[in-house]
Amino acid sequence: MTLTLAAVYAPVAFMTGRTGKLFIEFALTLAGAVLVSGFVALTLSPMMCSLLLKHETRHGKAYLWFENFFTAMTTGYSRLLAATLRHRWVVMLAFALVAGASVLLLKTLKSELAPVEDRGVILGVFIGPEGATLDYMSKYARQLEGIYAKTDNVERYFVVAGNPVVSQGISFVGLTDWKARPKHSTAIAKELQPKFFSIPGVLAFPVTPPSLGQSPRERPVNFVIVTSASYPDLQGVTEQILGEMAKNPGFVNADTDLKLNKPELTVQVDREKASDTGVQIETIGRTLETMLGGRQVTRFKRDAEQYDVIVQTADSDRATPRDISQIYVRGRDDRMIPLANLVTVDETVRPRELNHFAQRRAATISANLAPGYTLGEALAFLDDASRRILPPGYATDTAGQSREFRTSTASLALTFLLALAFIYLVLAAQFESFRDPFVIMLTVPLSMTGALLALWLSGGTLNVYSQIGLVTLVGLITKHGILIVEFTNQLREQGRAVGEALVEATSLRLRPILMTTGAMVLGAIPLAFAGGAGAESRQQIGWVIVGGLLLGTLLTLFVVPTVYSLLARDVRSVEPAPGTAAA
Repeated sequence: MTLTLAAVYAPVAFMTGRTGKLFIEFALTLAGAVLVSGFVALTLSPMMCSLLLKHETRHGKAYLWFENFFTAMTTGYSRLLAATLRHRWVVMLAFALVAGASVLLLKTLKSELAPVEDRGVILGVFIGPEGATLDYMSKYARQLEGIYAKTDNVERYFVVAGNPVVSQGISFVGLTDWKARPKHSTAIAKELQPKFFSIPGVLAFPVTPPSLGQSPRERPVNFVIVTSASYPDLQGVTEQILGEMAKNPGFVNADTDLKLNKPELTVQVDREKASDTGVQIETIGRTLETMLGGRQVTRFKRDAEQYDVIVQTADSDRATPRDISQIYVRGRDDRMIPLANLVTVDETVRPRELNHFAQRRAATISANLAPGYTLGEALAFLDDASRRILPPGYATDTAGQSREFRTSTASLALTFLLALAFIYLVLAAQFESFRDPFVIMLTVPLSMTGALLALWLSGGTLNVYSQIGLVTLVGLITKHGILIVEFTNQLREQGRAVGEALVEATSLRLRPILMTTGAMVLGAIPLAFAGGAGAESRQQIGWVIVGGLLLGTLLTLFVVPTVYSLLARDVRSVEPAPGTAAA
């Protein structure tokens, strides 16, 4: 059992990526603890029993009550097991139904990268139109401050306009302590959402920070459309996908990085006129740069402080494209010539940026998720919409958190299969049989159903934490099958019949099985009912272990003996020692 449980964590310790960094210490700690506990159980525990345990001629009422209870329970279980062994097809039918329920639960449960933890912080992002100025964004930053000031459970806030670019802004909101706050951070974000949407002129939305350390600016949905077609064609297809997303209330603030609407002024210089007036093209360019963008011309010191002197036209004189024509440049004989005589200004739009993904033209659709709508559901919706909308020559991919979600899901699925393979090989080596490990491994689908059912009832999801809990559960539940099969083999080697050996071995090991199950379940209950910071992640692991062990143990006590009786291999009886009677 020690080697089997330690073997479960071997694949977890070799996982890569963010998930591997998160769980490698978890896997190595548990594997090391299991090996040490196995050594202690074989050395220190027997020595302490010899010193501390004493034979009691009389027992108290509490001992007698518990002993009578366990004796009656063992007797009743023995009779029930003997009856089920006479109706094995009923047990196998129940096994098939329970194992099949796990497949149904897998399809029913929602999936995500990690549950949203209450970190006591909310971020507010606001995006202005292309070409918005800092003054424009500052006006809306003050409106956000007013919203925060009137929101309950907000302790502090800080709003920055023009970050990371001039037309965008971000705010940081600190909430009151968990103990003094009755609402979860996601509930407060949901409360802020309609207030943000009511602000005209900018696209504003609240964001709860990701649980695994990703950038808070990064949205959970990052769906990439790639093609070799032109950017205008790509934009048309992207707009159709965005239209489908607008019909789904699970998506919030869907947007794309492919924008062909960035305002641009094209200044065409009449070179012949410039040459006639003696104005160089370089002079026109430097004049526009200085008057519109500003130029540092010198520095001066005052009171031990140094100041930059920047030449620039006043804001009111560079507010419209017409103001360019009113700028003067110096020509031949130091004459001042208006740019209106030398240049033509055209207002156009251009792409803000042209992105590529895997060396192909790409557009990334990003969005936040409404409370209760998971990343797995969002990506499944986008995959279905893409199959219906995208013409030939287009493909899809994921980036950011969406890519990490799919990568970690595939990685954990492989880890789960490797854990099953490792346990099977370790058991096959120990039992010198391929049948006995197969019988023991039948406990896994039973426990999976219990774990998934507990997740469904508690409102949990399939994420990196619950999936690691499922891997851990594999090692815990196989301990029961090992006890039953090992003791049954020992009795059969003494010449007992299969049915008799099964009933006696399982009855003898009933109490240890229930005791280990009770200890593990009681140890996991604090995780399942955890509260405070990070409780959302701990609850996922706790419910998996509690539900999986409870249902898995109950069914294991009947399924493993039944399957063993069907697949029992021949065991040679041990020759009786001289002078002893044969069993």
